[in-house]
Amino acid sequence: MIRVVLADDQSLVRAGFRMLLDAEDDIEVVGEADDGAAALELVSALQPNVVLMDVRMPGVDGLQALRSLSDDPQLAAVKVLVLTTFELDEYVFEALRMGASGFLVKHTQPADLVRAVREIAAGDALLSPSVTRRLISEFAAQPTRPHLVPLTMEVLTSREREVVALVAQGLTNDEIAAELVVSPATARTHVSRAMVKLHARDRAQLVVFAYQSGLVRPPT
Repeated sequence: MIRVVLADDQSLVRAGFRMLLDAEDDIEVVGEADDGAAALELVSALQPNVVLMDVRMPGVDGLQALRSLSDDPQLAAVKVLVLTTFELDEYVFEALRMGASGFLVKHTQPADLVRAVREIAAGDALLSPSVTRRLISEFAAQPTRPHLVPLTMEVLTSREREVVALVAQGLTNDEIAAELVVSPATARTHVSRAMVKLHARDRAQLVVFAYQSGLVRPPT
């Protein structure tokens, strides 16, 4: 059972998400919070698998709450899915840097909401191609951070390097599978193995590694 906490200051949003998620046999909403402080208390007490966290909340906002969650080793297994009104909300990128596993726009389709919760719970990052491209451009414009760059991409197989390059282009696992003519499960396995070998925290960091290591280069 995937246990979920909803953190959003809009009661109607929480009610809608709860109705959709509780209708699934494998998902249960175990708590709701209307600000970041309440969310932190709930997460600490309930230890959910996934938190749907609105970025903009009164008092302690989503970013502050996310920072506190990321700094607590006892909550390392909790995955945070950032909720935003607009896909390119500037706060989304900061949230991804702080350890969020992905983002979800509030007007997403019901089936996509359920899929997102399942993917995040399974350990996948949820990034759209447009967000991936923004991450690429932002990190490419910054000085290289040696402590973030893996020593070499040679630890990867040629197929894994190919897969990482496709991840850096913003492709999903299904799109990678279609590109390489393999099954989605095989594509997912290659991505997971690459993340393990490179000690990448999440898919967003894998994108950063790909560009900082020179495996792929930002468009000019």
